[in-house]
Amino acid sequence: MAAHQNVLELIGNTPMVKAQHLDTGPCELYLKLECMNPGGSIKDRIGLKMIEAAEARGDLKPGALIVEGTAGNTGIGLALVAQQKGYKLLLVVPDKMSREKIFNLRAMGAEVVLTRSDVAKGHPDYYQDMAARIAAETPGAYFINQFGNPDNPAAHEQGTGPEIWAQMDGDMDAIVFGCGSSGTMTGLSRYFAKAAPHVELVLADPVGSILTQYINEGVLSTKSGSWMVEGIGEDFLPDISDFSRVKKAYAISDKESFLAGRELLVKEGVLGGSSSGTLLAAALKYCREQTTPKKVVVFVCDTGNKYLSKMYNDYWMLDNGFIERPQHGDLRDLILRPYAQRDTVVVGPNDTLHVAYQRMKMYDVSQLPVMDGEKIVGIVDESDVLLHVYGNEARFRDSVASAMVSQLNVLPVTSPMESLLPVFERGQVAIVVDGPKFLGLITRIDLLNYLRRRVQ
Repeated sequence: MAAHQNVLELIGNTPMVKAQHLDTGPCELYLKLECMNPGGSIKDRIGLKMIEAAEARGDLKPGALIVEGTAGNTGIGLALVAQQKGYKLLLVVPDKMSREKIFNLRAMGAEVVLTRSDVAKGHPDYYQDMAARIAAETPGAYFINQFGNPDNPAAHEQGTGPEIWAQMDGDMDAIVFGCGSSGTMTGLSRYFAKAAPHVELVLADPVGSILTQYINEGVLSTKSGSWMVEGIGEDFLPDISDFSRVKKAYAISDKESFLAGRELLVKEGVLGGSSSGTLLAAALKYCREQTTPKKVVVFVCDTGNKYLSKMYNDYWMLDNGFIERPQHGDLRDLILRPYAQRDTVVVGPNDTLHVAYQRMKMYDVSQLPVMDGEKIVGIVDESDVLLHVYGNEARFRDSVASAMVSQLNVLPVTSPMESLLPVFERGQVAIVVDGPKFLGLITRIDLLNYLRRRVQ
C-alpha cells in the first residue's frame, strides 16, 4: 500500500465486519466501523466535506476562524481538517460531553467553550445558538452550521452510501443509524432512494428525543427529555433533515445503550462509543423481530476511547445505576468500592505520603484507608497530607502513619442510614465494618448517588 500524503486521505473507506457472536435472530448483522476514521468517528467525513466545499465557494479565507456548535465528534473532525489546512477553530460544546472529547479537542488546538446541556434550542446558552451568535459577532468568522449545511448530507450521499453498497456487494436489506445533525440519515436516504429503494432505513434514538415519536406516530412533540448518550437524539428537526423514507424508529434508554456498547466490546472486540451502543441495541431489536433472514448494516459511529471515564468505567456505571451489585439491605449497598472485592484503594502505614498522594490522584479519590494487613488502622485524606507537608515539601517522604487520623468513625454494617449524617456533618467519611472485618468507606457522594438511584 502506497504512503498517504496526509491524514485527511485516511478519512472514509472504513472496514465492514460481520458480527459473529451477537444474538442477531435470523439476520446477519454487519458493523460499519466508522470508529476507524483518523479522528475516531463518522463525523470526520462531514468535517472534510463542509470545509472543502466552503473553500471551493470562496467562503473560507486563509487562516480564517471556523465556529461550530458540536456534541464533540463533529468538532474533532473539524479540528482534524482545520489543523491540516491552517484554520483557527472555536467550538461550543454542551457540558455533558466526555472529558476525553474535550481533552482531544484542546490538544488539537481548538478553542473550546463549554455551555449548558440542560437547555433547549432558542435559549441563549443552547450550544448551537451560542455558536451562531459568536460567529455573527466575530469579524471574519465562518459558521459551519452542520444542522443547516447541505454539504453535511452530501458527504454521505456521495461517499458513505456508495461505499456501504459496494462493500455489501449490492446485497443488503436494512441500515440502522442515529440522528444528530441528521446528515447521515438524509444523505443515506437520498442515496438508497436511487440505488436500492428496497433498503429499509431504521432510526436508533435515545429515550427523551422527539424523533422516535415523530417517525412511528407522526407526532412532533415540543417537549424533549434528557439523555446521557452523546451525539444523537434531538429536540427539534434540523433544517437539512429528510425523514420521509424512515419508517421505523426505536427509543433506546441510556442503560440499554451503554450495556450494548460494552457487549459489543466483549463479544466482537469492537470498542465503540455511547451512540454506537444505541445503534447496536436498536439493530439487535430489529434483527430479532424479523421472521425472514435479512442482511442489516449498523454504524459503529465512533471509538469508545472517548468514553473510558464513562460507559467503560465500572464505578461510573454503578454510580448511575446502569450496572448493579447484589443488594444486602444494609450499609453495604452504599459502598462503591468494596474492600472484599479489592476495589478499595488503600495505603499502608509505612508507605510514604508521596505514595498516598499519587494514589489519590491516580484513582480520583480524596481519602485512603490505611491498612495494616487486613486491619484498618487509620485514614488519610488530602487535608491531612496538605497540613503535614505545607512549609516543608520534604515531608512527602514521611510515612503515612505520621499524618493519618487514627480516631475513626466506625459504623457497624447494620447501622441505620441516618447514622451517616453526623459523620458527614463533621466533614468525615464513614468506615463500615462487619465485626472485625473492614468492608469499605461511605462518602457524601456515595449517599447522594444511592438516594438518586432510588428515584430513577
